[in-house]
Amino acid sequence: MADHQEASVTLPSDPASVPAARKYVSRVLAEWGLPGDAEVADTIRLIVSELATNAVQHTLGQSPTFTVDVELDRDEHLRIGVTDSHPRYPRRLPAAVQQDNGRGMVIIRWLAAEAGGRLSVSPTDEGGKTVWIALPWRAPVRRTPRDAAH
Repeated sequence: MADHQEASVTLPSDPASVPAARKYVSRVLAEWGLPGDAEVADTIRLIVSELATNAVQHTLGQSPTFTVDVELDRDEHLRIGVTDSHPRYPRRLPAAVQQDNGRGMVIIRWLAAEAGGRLSVSPTDEGGKTVWIALPWRAPVRRTPRDAAH
């Protein structure tokens, strides 16, 4: 039984990549045993959409691509990270600020906490950052043929 599974995709920083990122993560998690109709699957899809949207919209054209990493450790902990090459970390807007956008990180942090997880941001060696969510994994894990080879 593998202690670690991972998958990754790099996409262009384009609005069309947001649904592609969401579908990619959904497919990987389904292969690993998470039913698509599970409540946490909806939460994960929304979080991935928000993170991918941030990577496209808030990098000010300085990140031509973004990468989505999906990791499952010891059948207990799921981590999803979205990496871009822009050095600016996401910022939370004060509640008093009236804007139609800019609430993505608040939403992501709340959704992760509601699912028993947390959000973190870490720098990359190349000067960008990865925004991670970590969630407990509660689905039985399916092993893919490539897992058996490792």
